[in-house]
Amino acid sequence: MHPREADLEALLTALADAQIEFIVVGGVAAVLHGAPTTTQDLDIVHRRSPENVARLAALLARLDAEIREPGHRHLRPNAQQLASVGQLNLSTLLGPLDPLGVLHDGRGYDELLGHTIVMHDGNRRLVVLDLETLIEIKSTTGRPKDQLIVPVLMAIQDELAKK
Repeated sequence: MHPREADLEALLTALADAQIEFIVVGGVAAVLHGAPTTTQDLDIVHRRSPENVARLAALLARLDAEIREPGHRHLRPNAQQLASVGQLNLSTLLGPLDPLGVLHDGRGYDELLGHTIVMHDGNRRLVVLDLETLIEIKSTTGRPKDQLIVPVLMAIQDELAKK
């Protein structure tokens, strides 16, 4: 049985150890920027190069990944899906992981890479969507949960600007 809540540290370690090129986005990016919020999944935008997709597909197989969907049909993600611009909502042995080919505004890994910062968590290097872009993205999704976090992220941005 897969956990309903992500073991974020374990997922990030697994992705890094598998040499997956990815950008942390979504709720985890907000938390890493200091937002006092929680999230149950890890959202990433991954590079869709054939080599990176192959590494990600292999990792997902090791993590017993299945597509989260109402029918509970135990559908497995495949390389073709990972290479597309779509989003997969996956359940894994380490909890929910949502790899996105592109964000809702059409930007993928290559377009977002210039809007990231590198954070270090122990020996792990994380590429995280920068605060300005995270605010922009969260402001334009139209989802209530994103609208609620935008003022918090803006307050963090204001505090950082004062330093």
